[in-house]
Amino acid sequence: MSELKLGINLWSQASAWPAFLAAAKRADELGYDHVWTWDHLYAIFGDPHQDIIEGYTALAALAMATERTQLGLFVGANTFRNPGLATKCLVTIDHISGGRAILGIGGAWMEPEHQAFGIDFGTGFGQRLDWLAEAVAAIRTLLDGGEVTSEPDGRYAFDHLRIRPLPVRPHLPIMIGGGGEKKTLRIVAQHADLWNVFGAPEIVAHKNEVLRAHCRDVGRDPEAIERTLGCKITIRNTETEARRVERALLEHNRTPMSWIEGDDSFWPGTPEQIAEKIVGYRRVGFHTFVNELAAPYDAETIERLITEVKPMVESAAMPA
Repeated sequence: MSELKLGINLWSQASAWPAFLAAAKRADELGYDHVWTWDHLYAIFGDPHQDIIEGYTALAALAMATERTQLGLFVGANTFRNPGLATKCLVTIDHISGGRAILGIGGAWMEPEHQAFGIDFGTGFGQRLDWLAEAVAAIRTLLDGGEVTSEPDGRYAFDHLRIRPLPVRPHLPIMIGGGGEKKTLRIVAQHADLWNVFGAPEIVAHKNEVLRAHCRDVGRDPEAIERTLGCKITIRNTETEARRVERALLEHNRTPMSWIEGDDSFWPGTPEQIAEKIVGYRRVGFHTFVNELAAPYDAETIERLITEVKPMVESAAMPA
């Protein structure tokens, strides 16, 4: 059985820097494997016009304020930045952190923030995924010390591009988020070191099989890709109390409860209930869990997930 890994994804909306920083530092002290934040310019839950912290600058600050945890965007919007520039920024964060950066990237999906900032959103998700495929191939080459020149008919116009310095660690990992079966999972099979997805166990198990088929097609070992699951955990002694805390956090983020109806990534419950959930996903091949935390960040959940739930999961009997 693969090692259980836990990450924290700090919602950057409805937040203030002191609380954001304190939560990241506490996760680092407790031994979380990674700390993430969004790459959004508008709030994505509730009212879009809430305070929101920018992703790459936040990661650079966290790189100085933490000591052990890996750091990344969950996930970076490929449309926001030239991929060469994004790579350069992330490698700088890798050096600031002493080799703890992960390059998270996806096709992007929130049109209003693109429109407001004047960023090209493309003609549709298919085109943005084509851009992503081109970008990730270039990013991998650049991270590995190679040179990139774009094809004439591509989205980008790289001209003998190289980056220096190279990352601190020999193979800086790329995380790709998304579950699109035709394009996204093929890009994951070709280039990702980590893949993040959301959904019920039966859904992500199916996506995992699709990914394995793409890996066979491109000649990639599927076990070389770490499967990560996104979730939103709230822990209390009773499920009723956990739901009350969850509701208060959503109210702080100006998000009606109706927005999350049917969203099975929200997990309010007791430590035992959360451990049972995690074990269920481990049975279908997912061993890394990234818990999204809404501001102002639930210190009790941060503590109990790693000090109580993790030992329960690790001691649970699993099929051979």
